[in-house]
Amino acid sequence: MKKHVLLIDGFNLYHSLLNESSLHKYKWINLYKLAEILIPKTHDISDVYYFTALANWDQQKVARHRLFIRVQEFYGVKIVYGKFKMREKRCRLCHGVYKIPEEKQTDVNIAITLFTLAQKDEFDTATILSGDSDLIPSIKAVKNVFPLKRIGIAIPIHRSANELQEVADFYMKIKLKHLNSCLLPEKVDTGRGVITRPSGWI
Repeated sequence: MKKHVLLIDGFNLYHSLLNESSLHKYKWINLYKLAEILIPKTHDISDVYYFTALANWDQQKVARHRLFIRVQEFYGVKIVYGKFKMREKRCRLCHGVYKIPEEKQTDVNIAITLFTLAQKDEFDTATILSGDSDLIPSIKAVKNVFPLKRIGIAIPIHRSANELQEVADFYMKIKLKHLNSCLLPEKVDTGRGVITRPSGWI
């Protein structure tokens, strides 16, 4: 069987679900199940990686995020953490300077993980769930060094990724039917405690 890995850009997926209130419930999904839906049945799922960072300035967000991460780990998803960095911006109206959090390292972490897995021959095919064109150089680099490896793109719902599609061996688009198929139950019993879906994620 062909070995297949799924690398999930957590914030790219998350922000694709924020635009419409009807999509908010899909924040509570089983990422490993999503991999089973996206990856061909003739392939063996080697691993599923979820790349994310914790919004440490908002403890309520962190608490919800940690619940989600615990559920994903229970189902076998591997977590790779980046971080947020405060970036200065200038107001166009008053010209005052203020700071906003900016997520960092996800594209670098995906690039490093993709290259490392290819080097260790841990996949024949990799699918990256993201619409971020910053990933183009890393995809090109891996394909250049490991020409037999196939790299595809899964584009988050209601997003486009034309530039990524051009460098990938294949692409697919996340559809509503995919998200519906991997919704988690309200309560997940991990055997070491019950994790309840955060309020508001409905």
